[in-house]
Amino acid sequence: MVGVFDIVGTVFSGWLTDRVNPRILLAAYYALRGVSLLFLPSLLSAEVQPSIIVFIVIYGLDWVATVPPTIALCREVFGDRGPLVFGWVFAAHQVGAGIASVLAGLVRDHTGHYTFAWFAAAGLCAVAALVSATIRRHPAPARR
Repeated sequence: MVGVFDIVGTVFSGWLTDRVNPRILLAAYYALRGVSLLFLPSLLSAEVQPSIIVFIVIYGLDWVATVPPTIALCREVFGDRGPLVFGWVFAAHQVGAGIASVLAGLVRDHTGHYTFAWFAAAGLCAVAALVSATIRRHPAPARR
């Protein structure tokens, strides 16, 4: 289900990115993601409840929705070098995701649950929302 809603969210995000300031979109996406992660520990149970389905839909819509506005910002700020910069952003994201998964595993090993990892991820989303909202507009540099 996450994957299906991911496709819908990403396509819609691309459409929105053509019409809305990508900084605002990123801030909204990260804020929504953070809020949903705050609720996740209370939604987890041995059986599937309607509330977890709502989480899956929201998280799926938001999961890769950050890509179109990130690409747009890379292009705006770095001009023709934007796609190269996005490649580095994507690579850094993968490294960060690997580190985060190890840290979440350590939290689980030490506490017996992932609750603190979910809360930490929500906090990082809040930081990402704030940073996204404060990215200044720059004219794209001229290609040499």
